[in-house]
Amino acid sequence: MGQDTFEITINVVKMLIIFLMMVQLVPILVWVERRGSAFIQNRLGPNRVGPLGLTQLLADAVKFLFKEEFSPEKGKKFLFYAAPAFALIPGAIAFGAIPLSMPIMIEPFEMMGKMFGPYRFDFQSFHFGIGIVFVLGISSLGAYALLMAGWGSQNKYSLLGALRASAQMISYELALGLSLVGVLLLYGTFDFQEMIAQQTGPLSFTFMGREVVAPWFIPNWGIFYQPVGFILYFCAIFAETNRLPFDLPEAEGELVVGYHTEYGGLKMLMFYIGEYGHMLVGSAIATALFLGGYHLPGLDPAFVVSKIASLGLTTNMANVAAALLFHVIFLTKVLVFLWIFVWVRWTLPRFRYDHLMDLGWKTMLPWALANVIVTACFMVLARMA
Repeated sequence: MGQDTFEITINVVKMLIIFLMMVQLVPILVWVERRGSAFIQNRLGPNRVGPLGLTQLLADAVKFLFKEEFSPEKGKKFLFYAAPAFALIPGAIAFGAIPLSMPIMIEPFEMMGKMFGPYRFDFQSFHFGIGIVFVLGISSLGAYALLMAGWGSQNKYSLLGALRASAQMISYELALGLSLVGVLLLYGTFDFQEMIAQQTGPLSFTFMGREVVAPWFIPNWGIFYQPVGFILYFCAIFAETNRLPFDLPEAEGELVVGYHTEYGGLKMLMFYIGEYGHMLVGSAIATALFLGGYHLPGLDPAFVVSKIASLGLTTNMANVAAALLFHVIFLTKVLVFLWIFVWVRWTLPRFRYDHLMDLGWKTMLPWALANVIVTACFMVLARMA
């Protein structure tokens, strides 16, 4: 199946929509965080501009765009201006590599007297066989943005925040990566689509020659095979995104606001989008690897497509409608995970820096290594007749 103009156009539009989806989710998350923090603290939150304060987001965007642009007199200009772009771009690229729904299969059809198809459109910007490795590698580039911001600002508070951020991210990347190794051993692939496809149906596995099948309402999700891995990933992703209780790089009581002390206006907005973008990527990875991706118990994609087609729609339209339905399911899981980010931020106090490092190196890393070893041993035992 070669690429024609129609296929190329659809793929370009798809990539643009997924990028805009990530960017547009950021102001929604900001509003959810403001209203959520107000609810937790028994306040009203944004309620003056528009219904429920929804148009406050537009007012904030206008404010950011019209803020005065300035840079430190003694700062390093290239690093200072490049840092916001480095904060934004890795998250956007990584988000595009995660499948947000089932692939859309289009059968041959006629349009304007010409035959098109068949086509397969993946619900992601680009599909790699080593998807998880690519996403983790691209996401880790965000650490360079913080270092560039701290060094380029030539400000002691910014530099201290950048040093904290780099040390923290390097420390917790080890635990985060190892927390996913157990899942990769079970699935036997780096491809997101294959990992999600293996999480269909009820929980079932074979152990020492015996097949175990759970009731239909207990899904075959990664979290049931790797509960320790999920807990480790859950903790590590807070540190990777510099969110409370791990927001030592931005500790406002000590470092003003850390590495972006000297930033304002559009450049500050890019840092905000980058931070929430990494939260979105972390939530999407957790959904894809541990929470079944776009699957729900008892909701098989082929069954859903057949039911939608029985309503009188063509097969192509049924495939598109089913993909949109499963996309809503995937986003719902992601939004639940994002709400936990907000909940934790406004509930728990900040760690002390030495406690932060002790947790990463002395607790999470040994547990992650032990989880990999135990998972490998269980897989060997499971294959024994």
